[in-house]
Amino acid sequence: MSEIVLALRDLTRTFRRGGGTVRAVNGVSIDLVPGEIVGLVGPNGAGKTTLLRLAAGSLAPDAGTVAVTGAPTGSLAARRTLGFAPDGPVFPPALTVRETLDYYARLHAPGATRRALVAAALELGGLGDVAGRRTAALSQGVTQRLALAQAALGDRRVLLLDETLSAVDPPVRRALCDGLQRLAARGVAVLLSSHDLAAVERLAGRVVVLVRGRVVRSAPLPVLLRERVLEVVLDAPPAVPPPGFRVTAAGLEVDLGTGTVEAALAVCRAHRLAVRATRVRLKSLEDVVLDALDDAPR
Repeated sequence: MSEIVLALRDLTRTFRRGGGTVRAVNGVSIDLVPGEIVGLVGPNGAGKTTLLRLAAGSLAPDAGTVAVTGAPTGSLAARRTLGFAPDGPVFPPALTVRETLDYYARLHAPGATRRALVAAALELGGLGDVAGRRTAALSQGVTQRLALAQAALGDRRVLLLDETLSAVDPPVRRALCDGLQRLAARGVAVLLSSHDLAAVERLAGRVVVLVRGRVVRSAPLPVLLRERVLEVVLDAPPAVPPPGFRVTAAGLEVDLGTGTVEAALAVCRAHRLAVRATRVRLKSLEDVVLDALDDAPR
């Protein structure tokens, strides 16, 4: 059995809000093993950021435990092996990108080793062209890349990334994804929270869907995306779709499950729908998230 480098057990966290309480995280358990990238997805307010802060030790749970390579989160042993890149990071505004990374690298190694760490961090974040720029002048996307570079400094075994791939253009996103895959190949475990579902599909071997603080789906990505969907193009979509069908811009779609295309088209004929074209595709991660929202208890 693979070593568990991050163990979240029955985590719960409640906040006071508007005179009441909101349970942002509700009994969440997740394990990470070396070299895997796990995508954490869900709608706004699902509890993703709270969960990452609990895992990083910057927020204490009401119940449950977190262990990083067997050590309690927030302990010196955990801090040495876990890196956290939060959403909306803040860095010393007067320092340049290189100076910021050098400042943090001093906590890990001296002299030539420190300079090598900084060079590797600049490469990971694609920050070579802005190494001399002050952090106060950075765009949101570049600041997110700096947060990733800083979080990965040193001998990290676990990385927690909160919307690290947001606000970056496609070529930069591709380079960051390549860098994360290289880290995973070296045995680093990554828990990536992102609304960029295409990037999660490219990177993650396993996906956890969080809705209203609860895990509602958790499985290897190929398992989640193996179901088939039938897209039906109509002359005009019906006011009320047949049972099991969803209205789309082009007409209808339906999850095939164990059914057949012929059976689905028979339903369309029974409802006197004029079918112009059909296409069978595999589910996307967006489909999985939307299904989870529909299925989650209110």
